[in-house]
Amino acid sequence: MRLDKFLKVSRLIKRRTVANSICDAARVFVNDNPAKPAKVLNEGDIITIEFKDSIKKVRVLKIPAGNVSINEAASLYEIVD
Repeated sequence: MRLDKFLKVSRLIKRRTVANSICDAARVFVNDNPAKPAKVLNEGDIITIEFKDSIKKVRVLKIPAGNVSINEAASLYEIVD
């Protein structure tokens, strides 16, 4: 699954267009490397998102086949410190 779609499906970022913008601004990293929106994710990848006032680091636990419910979204990743 593409990075921008995963960010939207997992509800880490609310809209895919916002995910694209943040990736293009080099504020999203996958395994400590700057990532483009089309980066294909694998289970176990570490995603770092630099927001304006904080940094969120998560590990991908599952790659869904499509959209998931709000209740399932949080089970796709775990927060890493």
